[in-house]
Amino acid sequence: MNFQEYPDRDMLAIDVANALAGDIESALLHNEKVALAVPGGTTPGPIFDVLCAADLEWERVRVMPTDERCVPNDDARSNERLIRERLLTNRASVAEYVPLYVSGRNPEDALAEIETLIAPVLPLSVLVLGMGEDMHTASLFPGMLGLEAALDSHAPILSIARTEVQPEPRITLTAPVLDGALSKHLVIFGASKREALDRAMGLPPEEAPIAAVLSGMTVHWAE
Repeated sequence: MNFQEYPDRDMLAIDVANALAGDIESALLHNEKVALAVPGGTTPGPIFDVLCAADLEWERVRVMPTDERCVPNDDARSNERLIRERLLTNRASVAEYVPLYVSGRNPEDALAEIETLIAPVLPLSVLVLGMGEDMHTASLFPGMLGLEAALDSHAPILSIARTEVQPEPRITLTAPVLDGALSKHLVIFGASKREALDRAMGLPPEEAPIAAVLSGMTVHWAE
């Protein structure tokens, strides 16, 4: 694991965006289509604001969320909404987007169809993750129903995440898909998340799901 510390969040956003652009450009040299998986939430927005202006062949990039809440894509809590508003704009507007949730459909009914869009571009070329203070990543939560199956090396591409603390089900890329990415970046802010990451490195993935994907990870941290 490579740990990079930044003096502030603005500098982190610029440097991470530049690193991602370089990773995507390198991947495009060797593949007709490449996959970029990114998180939602508040953390990646400033990174997207810089990355979307990168001079890349975005039409060859397939963008997807690492996980998604089963809410309409215009909902304020939708990862798709954030990604479309902050990343799939400017030069990146021509990138292809792969939604993990289709509004109005039972999530279980749509999984196989969505997996057929993701499978051809695996392994993921570039992955960006966040992490909660509970050491969850994507929608792999400690103690959730189905976590063991989603962590298994033979897990399918997608899994349904249901927890007692989340108001709706979520769809998530599984641990082997996340861990198999060729370039992996984790972005975290604040002392509490840095401490959580330190704890995770000494725990099994069932207790700290982020531990399942840390091999070869570049961690970007700022207070």
